[in-house]
Amino acid sequence: MPQIRISDAARFLGVSDDTLRRWISSGELTAQADDAGKKVVDGAELARFSRERSSHVPSPEGFSSVRNRFVGLVTQVTSDPVMSQVELQCGPYRVVSLISTEAVRDLGLEPGVVATASMKATNVGIDRPEASR
Repeated sequence: MPQIRISDAARFLGVSDDTLRRWISSGELTAQADDAGKKVVDGAELARFSRERSSHVPSPEGFSSVRNRFVGLVTQVTSDPVMSQVELQCGPYRVVSLISTEAVRDLGLEPGVVATASMKATNVGIDRPEASR
């Protein structure tokens, strides 16, 4: 399984290094030393932890580029022979993509792997928060 350094794991979860270290000290996450003696977290465990800790965050208001890139952890891959659904936890955001199963294999996507979701708006939906309640 991939090993994620503390600083990277904290960035993926959208917290400080100190917060991640407190979670390790309290037993909420486990860490071990890598070959260089640096503390690392198992990528699959971090993926499970991020899914459990994630919360719904409302979309930010204001201007946004049509192109967005989010770096995060793969938390789940569901595949059939042709297509796969890949879920990433990118800080507080859950990103879901449908790609070919062949691409999943070629990219080595599995829970705990670091990946980047790239998006370009080709379709724009409009919602009114007060109308959705």
